[in-house]
Amino acid sequence: MTHTPGEMMTVAAARALTDGDRCFVGIGKPSTAANLARRTHAPHLVLVYESGTIGAKPDRLPLSIGDGVLAETADAVVSVPEIFNYWLQPGRIDVGFLGAAQLDRFGNINTTVIGEDYARPKVRLPGAGGAPEIAASCREVIVIVTHSRRTFVERVDFVTSVGFGTGPGDRERHGLRGGGPRLVVTDLGMLAPDPQTRELTLTRLHPGVTLDEVRAATGWELRVSPDLRVTEAPTDTELRVLRALES
Repeated sequence: MTHTPGEMMTVAAARALTDGDRCFVGIGKPSTAANLARRTHAPHLVLVYESGTIGAKPDRLPLSIGDGVLAETADAVVSVPEIFNYWLQPGRIDVGFLGAAQLDRFGNINTTVIGEDYARPKVRLPGAGGAPEIAASCREVIVIVTHSRRTFVERVDFVTSVGFGTGPGDRERHGLRGGGPRLVVTDLGMLAPDPQTRELTLTRLHPGVTLDEVRAATGWELRVSPDLRVTEAPTDTELRVLRALES
């Protein structure tokens, strides 16, 4: 079966989740990827939504974090303050999924404003939501985002959610208990932070994508892993399950 770049991105993000993980899920691509993982290789994945549902098992993709199907299928429903104060901030969530309007070489995320003048931005975005706490406290973070120069910028206009700040040691200096972004999944490939410099490094190209295409879509001089590989194409099973979810 043939696949689209968007389907490759979702499948790659789903594969990054491990059976039994406690995953803080957002609506959109993160929710699709997490539900795909639960229906394929990770049946014991624990889906946690910001609205307070723990262990949700929706039979369709939820329309929002307040969708009734999440509460109806959850193992437990708690208050939003409890999700953040008891589950997220003490480090009880294994993986947090985040999107981005802008992302820089150190994995810092902007979802607040486009433009350097906060009071008079070119574009005012939806804002932070729970993203800063997710970025700060989850044991690791996966970012899923479309790859373009508009998104992959040298420096974000506003730091909504901290990745690795300006480099090694910044998370520790800010007292952030979580491990930061482990993986960035795009429609072109996958990036991971260098263990020493914390700079995002291209580790995988998706099938049919060239290195020049990724470089052209990145707003900084992209580091490339010496062990650069090609992502395994989606299986027929993964595509059938994904398309059934999205239908």
